[in-house]
Amino acid sequence: MDRDTVLQEFRNAGALLEGHFLLSSGLHSPVYLQCARVLMDPVRAARLCAALAQRVRDHYGEIPLVVSPAMGGVIVGYEMARQMRADSVFVERVAGKFAFRRGFAMKPGQRVLMVEDVVTTGLSSRECIATIRASGGHVVAAACLIDRSGGGGGCGGASHLFGADHGTGL
Repeated sequence: MDRDTVLQEFRNAGALLEGHFLLSSGLHSPVYLQCARVLMDPVRAARLCAALAQRVRDHYGEIPLVVSPAMGGVIVGYEMARQMRADSVFVERVAGKFAFRRGFAMKPGQRVLMVEDVVTTGLSSRECIATIRASGGHVVAAACLIDRSGGGGGCGGASHLFGADHGTGL
């Protein structure tokens, strides 16, 4: 699935908004991509994640665990794991730092895919990857539906396979 097809999915869902927006990263943008509106349709979510999951498999083979940051990455992480026949867990903030809770754990050295919905500065991706590594996981790759970082999202040394918007500055 190419960039234009993914963005059309956002338009069709009424999830590509134009105006002036203050993003959670603190950056300003004339465009806002509301992933929750795209992912509320299970058929659309499956279609988008199937395409991304295939790209991950083509580049990295099978990966048994998908980890995503809460809250924004939980749905895309779950759907990516379903598509890849992997387990899905998430990290959540505890006293301002990401942590595994709810009995989530991984085996030492376990291959992990870190997945987000949208990456802007890459901060939550880097924090999530650091948490995975501190818990003994081996982050094979990071992926997202939309990459707004212009390639500057940096994944702390993890290979990255970012989504539809890489380098466009949307």
